[in-house]
Amino acid sequence: MGPHPAVAAIRLAVRRVLHDVLTDSAVVSSPTASPASAARLYGERPLVLVACSGGADSMALASALAFEAPKLSVRAGGITVDHGLQSGSDLRAAEVVARLAAMRLDPVESVAVTVGRDGGPEAAARDARYAALDAAAERHGATAVLLGHTRDDQAETVLLGLARGSGTRSLSGMAAVSGTAGRYRRPFLQLDRQTARKACLVQSIPVWDDPHNSDPAYTRSRLRHEGLPALEKCLGKGVVEALARTAQLSRDDADALDAWAADADHAVRDETGLLDCAKLYALPPAVRRRVLRRAVIAAGAPAGSLFARHIEEVDRLITGWRGQGAINLPGRVEAMRQGGRLVVRQG
Repeated sequence: MGPHPAVAAIRLAVRRVLHDVLTDSAVVSSPTASPASAARLYGERPLVLVACSGGADSMALASALAFEAPKLSVRAGGITVDHGLQSGSDLRAAEVVARLAAMRLDPVESVAVTVGRDGGPEAAARDARYAALDAAAERHGATAVLLGHTRDDQAETVLLGLARGSGTRSLSGMAAVSGTAGRYRRPFLQLDRQTARKACLVQSIPVWDDPHNSDPAYTRSRLRHEGLPALEKCLGKGVVEALARTAQLSRDDADALDAWAADADHAVRDETGLLDCAKLYALPPAVRRRVLRRAVIAAGAPAGSLFARHIEEVDRLITGWRGQGAINLPGRVEAMRQGGRLVVRQG
């Protein structure tokens, strides 16, 4: 008798991602070489880490990684991040480490971080968490870090992007592969949250439900417990699946437009490297705004603090020029029009 369908589903998702990690990272000497044999060509077996909070999604992911990794000659480890936002968080992190070690993951560790205030509590915690995961991956020489985001998380991300009005890229949600050199992998984006929880239940894996996930003080929590259920009540079942499909379609469109903008960026600059306003004006609006966004970020504006309204203001220097002055942007960046050129710099 095979494993429970929920367990089989999470293991299959992880197996596919591990295969992709090996294929992407290995230098294959012949077309017939398997990913595992290719990974061994250059010595030590690759290490894949799982980021684990102790919740059902990440514990299900950790158990699947522990089961599948040895089959592909992959070393498997785990990292938990202690945000220090709740009383006893250090004890909770130590408990997660013990559970990961019991699954025979190695290395496993807890990393304590200090959460700032930039961008609000949720964004600040996320920034601190990814910085810690990046550092851990570098420290251990990990090939990839697996994240337990599910289809439900994807749907929530799409709705949050829609509420911000930040355009196609924000509607594309979370990528299955992201980070430097494709470090972050999300195997569960096609699986719902209940599948992960069921997998933990049938395997008797203890899980921790973060009280922040049900705290109405947090936007995502309100969306999860009030917004999405209201949408499903109004529109019927299938909203989460539809939003996840929207994310993939939006990502495909955004990737194509980003590639177009990257090519156009060179064509709209003068011999000194400044952006030519007339050439910018001739671009399709979706491409022009991406070129402008690239320029603003290159000048030092944090991407996470840059919203559609900022780019619209800069765009009006091109399409609605009335002699207006410099526009102040996040990161102390300013944009101004001078002599038919767009100057973007830190003030």
